[in-house]
Amino acid sequence: MNPIIIMPCLDMKDGRVVKGVRFVELRDAGDLSACARTYDEAGADELALLDIAATREGRQTMLDAVRRVADACSLPLTAGGGVNDCFAAEAVLEAGAKRVSVASAAFRRPETVREMVRRFGEDTVTVAIDIDRNDALPSGYEVFVNGGQEPTGADALDHAKRMADFGVSRLLPTSKAADGALTGYDLPFLRMLVKSAPSAVVASGGAGTMDHFLEAAEAGASALLAASVFHFGAIAIPELKDYLEKRGIAVQRR
Repeated sequence: MNPIIIMPCLDMKDGRVVKGVRFVELRDAGDLSACARTYDEAGADELALLDIAATREGRQTMLDAVRRVADACSLPLTAGGGVNDCFAAEAVLEAGAKRVSVASAAFRRPETVREMVRRFGEDTVTVAIDIDRNDALPSGYEVFVNGGQEPTGADALDHAKRMADFGVSRLLPTSKAADGALTGYDLPFLRMLVKSAPSAVVASGGAGTMDHFLEAAEAGASALLAASVFHFGAIAIPELKDYLEKRGIAVQRR
């Protein structure tokens, strides 16, 4: 098994790191560059930078913010928010990101994802999918867009499998119900996705204890993304890696 990846997430609004609960009730969590340096020094493996207001505000990712984070640390960076075509993706990559994250555009114009994979390579494209329970759908989960605010009526597992068929290297599902709630990842969907799609899966939304990270790793996640527990000091990355390693989970060491 490949070593698990620990990935702090910098949700960004107005050039600052923020964190909310279920995508609302945002509170300030610090300076972008300072957070990036802190996580680099703490032994994180990668960083995610998501411009959470970009799609709702009808603009592209703040490229200056991508540059600042990329310059502040040596970690591979996945950046997104408002990435709606190949030109926007290329700009994010040129600003210093290793991977580009696509969410709403992947649902609305899926052919755009196929073109990104063709132009930039499958290891460069991550598709983020905001999900919530909907028992009327085959998988029991629905896709949400516009920063998790707008329901689509579409089945989340079907959408994820279609993105995997396009050659996307990573899928990043975030549970709307669990986000920021510290109650644990949505393990049923995570397990379904790991079994159904060949892409690597990033667990996102809900981590509150070290046990939650362990559960997601045992469910088959390749990367463990979290924000609140890292930003506000509830869990330290070195201690988390020691905890996982002692329980048989291979972790990256730098």
